[in-house]
Amino acid sequence: MNQASLASVAPFIGRILIAVFFIPSGVEKIVYFPRTVAYASGAGLPQPEVAVVIAIIMEVLVAGMLLVGWKARGAALALVLFCLATAFLFHNYWESPPDMQVMQHVNFYKNVAIAGGLLFVCAFGPGRLSLDARASAA
Repeated sequence: MNQASLASVAPFIGRILIAVFFIPSGVEKIVYFPRTVAYASGAGLPQPEVAVVIAIIMEVLVAGMLLVGWKARGAALALVLFCLATAFLFHNYWESPPDMQVMQHVNFYKNVAIAGGLLFVCAFGPGRLSLDARASAA
């Protein structure tokens, strides 16, 4: 694969791989809404129902925007903030019980790494295979 082909395909594949992380999680929150609200409540969030609805919007709608490359820079920035908020609110390994610290440590840095990847979309855009690119070409 030459450099030009890679430059066209890599951002598209990257957006798919990131969306695959978020969208199923958001759908699961819809299917198991009461359980998810109980989890959010246990984490000490005020208005856990509202927090879960926001999470669903971020993971399904905003990640879907990223997937198709529509308003992708803004969607990626919103997901960066969501990832970092989730890392600090739900994966605060420094406050976790000892038997949960390793798992929460991994999840914390997973969220930080995803935020880093999303910053590339913010900086460089969604690539040629996106609705944003089609709109700017028209």
